[in-house]
Amino acid sequence: MKALIYARVSTKKEEQETSLERQIEELSEWARELNMETVQTIAEQHSGFDLDRRGLYEMLEAVKKEKIQALLVQDDTRLGRGEAKLAIIHQLSRHNVRIFCKQQGGELELDAGESTVLSIIAKVEELQRKMMNQKISWGMRRAIREKGFNPAKNLKNQGMGGREKKEVPMEQIVALKEKKLTFEEIAATLKGFGYDVSRATVHRRYQEWKKEMAESTIELEE
Repeated sequence: MKALIYARVSTKKEEQETSLERQIEELSEWARELNMETVQTIAEQHSGFDLDRRGLYEMLEAVKKEKIQALLVQDDTRLGRGEAKLAIIHQLSRHNVRIFCKQQGGELELDAGESTVLSIIAKVEELQRKMMNQKISWGMRRAIREKGFNPAKNLKNQGMGGREKKEVPMEQIVALKEKKLTFEEIAATLKGFGYDVSRATVHRRYQEWKKEMAESTIELEE
């Protein structure tokens, strides 16, 4: 299991630096006991109430790039304090990262109130995704009804020989991605309206769009 060690203290006093070193040592040893592969160790000195932390962003970036499966911390307050802690735990859960707390001797267990808040947040996000999918559905149905739009005509784009390139509604893909839908969810939504696209196709075309936007920005700056 790929693991990331995260250690934090709130101030930059000398005694706090010693605490930071001790956290890293204990968590590194614990990771070995759990037979985990420590991919990265992050240590920072910053307030737990603040989300604007360099180490925090490094953690979330590593979770996505390195496919981190487990996060090891000394105790739950190392992640953050108050609402900041819950926001971080929620982001980690969205990436299926298991949080291991040394103080508790295993996976992190939240109190009933914190668990309820996280459950509500997850439910609200799920409802938001459903509402966005429904909004797109209504929009496409209206286009079919009022403007004679035919999704079947957009399945493929005839090229100049070679393999045919599929036509995809980039505007909808970008809008859905901005709403935090996964590429798989976007592909499933579009299939319901006649777009024969796979997750891989949606991902590839989105990356192509991002590249084109970046190149356009460079040209304007020049």
